[in-house]
Amino acid sequence: MSRGKIFVTGAAGFIGSRVVKFALDAGYEVRCLVRNSTNLRRLEGLNYEPFIGDITSSDSMQEGIKGCTAVIHLASLSNWKDIHSPKMPLVVIEGSRNVLNAARDNGNLPMVYVSSSTAVDGTEEKVILNEDSPLTLSKSNFVYPHAKKQVEGMCKEYAAAGLPVCIVNPTEVYGPQDWEKITCGNLIDFATTKTIQLAEGGTSIVHVDDVAQGILAALEKGKPGERYILGGENMEFKDLAALSMEILGKPAKISMISRKMLLTLAWISKTFKINMGFEPAVIPYAVKYWFVDNSKAKKDLGIEFRSPREILEPTLNWVKEVGWLK
Repeated sequence: MSRGKIFVTGAAGFIGSRVVKFALDAGYEVRCLVRNSTNLRRLEGLNYEPFIGDITSSDSMQEGIKGCTAVIHLASLSNWKDIHSPKMPLVVIEGSRNVLNAARDNGNLPMVYVSSSTAVDGTEEKVILNEDSPLTLSKSNFVYPHAKKQVEGMCKEYAAAGLPVCIVNPTEVYGPQDWEKITCGNLIDFATTKTIQLAEGGTSIVHVDDVAQGILAALEKGKPGERYILGGENMEFKDLAALSMEILGKPAKISMISRKMLLTLAWISKTFKINMGFEPAVIPYAVKYWFVDNSKAKKDLGIEFRSPREILEPTLNWVKEVGWLK
């Protein structure tokens, strides 16, 4: 027998497609929100119900969620170039409000909102952050974390009013099927750059499958209004680069440069449209520490996280299989 039907937004994405697979494996039926333009290759072979709609339409979300018993909301922006565009408030904030309203109006359905660890905070020094850490990043330079944090605030308001919605905050997610090079692009850059130039900073990394399992665990065990950080080991960016090169069997030539210099190069690249081999919008994030404590998710949701090597090896193997690295 079915355990119920989950409505999944962002279902064809890097994380969403793994959520769909694991939900089906666990005995759920899944209705996937897709658009006519959505690339469905990650969902091939999965027995899901497609629903053609758009999170920016309130009516579409009401219709899509009708008849479902739970909601997982992953849909967001995945292109760095969209972060400072009008798409940000429309998709991330108003789209999420439409999903929350539909979950409420269709029977106060259990819901998981997939936020980001960037909405927890980023720091200049090595500070271990947790679910209660205040967001101190400037809103002008970090639009995406603040948009995600705003939606988290909405979720808490809806939870206080009776909607059983909780929040998960994935860290930097790696794994196969990252066709948009959301994070594996970092590894490709390491491997194809003569000298890897990095500033002080670091992040927690996590395997996409661990995130997907964590999202489903949050749906089943998460408490309304609560946040759960889904992330593995904290690594400095220089150590992430060094381990990647070790796995590839290549020498790691890493040059540390100042944060100010890297930010200046990003400003020049953006202002004068000069390709310097990196996306300028990424750089403010690449000069911070995004170190987190994952103990709450491990304790309350009963999940574990893979080691950095267990995360990076299958990612790099896949990158080589598709021909992006030799």
